[in-house]
Amino acid sequence: MKSIYIFSGLGADERVFKHLDFSGFDTTFIRWTQPTKGETIEHYACRLKEQIGTERPILLGLSFGGIMAIEVAKHIDTEKIIIIASAKTKNEIPFYYRLAGRLNIHKLLPIAIMKRPNVLSYWFFGTQSNNDKRMLANILHDTNAEFLKWSIDKIVKWKNQTLHKNLMHIHGTADKILPLCFVDCDLKVSCGGHFMTVNKADELTKKIRRLL
Repeated sequence: MKSIYIFSGLGADERVFKHLDFSGFDTTFIRWTQPTKGETIEHYACRLKEQIGTERPILLGLSFGGIMAIEVAKHIDTEKIIIIASAKTKNEIPFYYRLAGRLNIHKLLPIAIMKRPNVLSYWFFGTQSNNDKRMLANILHDTNAEFLKWSIDKIVKWKNQTLHKNLMHIHGTADKILPLCFVDCDLKVSCGGHFMTVNKADELTKKIRRLL
């Protein structure tokens, strides 16, 4: 049985994957650990790889989890990397995020407000049903503020230009956080937003299993 190691989105956990079908695979969810003061994304990836106990695993990452899967794959031999609603290199991070990183504007963002669900966050994530909004609200509430601050900094200042040869990219056509126009993906999910692991689970499952 092949092993899949799953990297959840920023601050999220396996809840966002509960509607996806990974039957026939041995799945392990990578646990986010608290970054140390001043820790680089490269060092953090080395710590995360200690949770991987099989040779040539399949890595699957959602959003920030996709970025971390790419960083971890620099240190281990992988059979395949699948990223969802994410970016392969720094060039796929929207220019306005990168500009904010250069100017350190992102450090002015009030983290407490970002953890509080509102109309804007629902729109950005593409959550429409009450159940989706409730799950997003719970995830935001459970996200560690320091981890959120550290992760945002690593995203907007990501320097990666390594393009793994065994990397496959699935992206939603309606993603507002990482718009499709900035990425070059292998498979598209029609009308899929940043929350499509939850509200486009059937279509996404078919595309993931197709790549697996």
